[in-house]
Amino acid sequence: MEGKIKTGIQGIAGSFHEMAARKYFGEENLEVIECETFRKQFKALETFQCDQIVMAIENTLAGSILPNYALLENFGYHIVGETYLSIDHYLMALPGQKIRDMEAVWSHPMALLQCEDFLADYPNLVTVEKRDTASSAKEISDKQVKGVASIGPVGAAERYGLEIYASRIQTHKLNFTRFLVISREESDNPLANKASVVLQLADKPGALQHVLETFTLFEINLSKIQSIPIIGKPYSYSFHFDMEWALGTDWKSAMTEASKKLISLRVLGAYERGNRSDLVE
Repeated sequence: MEGKIKTGIQGIAGSFHEMAARKYFGEENLEVIECETFRKQFKALETFQCDQIVMAIENTLAGSILPNYALLENFGYHIVGETYLSIDHYLMALPGQKIRDMEAVWSHPMALLQCEDFLADYPNLVTVEKRDTASSAKEISDKQVKGVASIGPVGAAERYGLEIYASRIQTHKLNFTRFLVISREESDNPLANKASVVLQLADKPGALQHVLETFTLFEINLSKIQSIPIIGKPYSYSFHFDMEWALGTDWKSAMTEASKKLISLRVLGAYERGNRSDLVE
């Protein structure tokens, strides 16, 4: 494992998180550190068990993962990259069976929900909610459970020696998740064309408008605005902005000017925008 990048993922090998990490870092450059929860990913980074973590932040169907925004704020580490992954679900089980002879299907509740049209054609498959997709496949493989299928990524079938009985069974084919790459150290990438920031607006009329006008002046595009409740301050919110710009834009000056109109502003990371061109069918 010498020379490989120790990367913490949420879940186990064969999960969508591992697939995203391998897409970003490459097959040969990665040593996966499995973490049970998103918080444990940050703790693994904090205790130097890994060099970076890859964490899901939003999905085109389910929306933003709000607790992960809070983790970004609370731990104070730095976003250094992003990658997008098509969330394709596969029906997998031990080899040599038939779907209509199976009795149950295991997976994460969201995966089961995303495949409900396919499952409607197989009333024999009783849905059983599990902790996640890859661990469902692993349990079937480890215990050699027959008559039960799992729904999850193709990587889980490959990892645990299961046969694929149906491919891309999700109801909505254009289903993508955005993953952030997070490090203890701040990146100084000269090719950075995107940043994620967290800010707190003044409680007065026009506060948001004045900030947006500043970004417009510097030709910065806001690709996402997400409000997060501030714990301990009822009805108070911080705002997470994702912003993009053309190379050569003086984005740092834009941050300086915007901060003059805010209670607080912190750049969570400046990085290269992830490639989404390969996600369109």
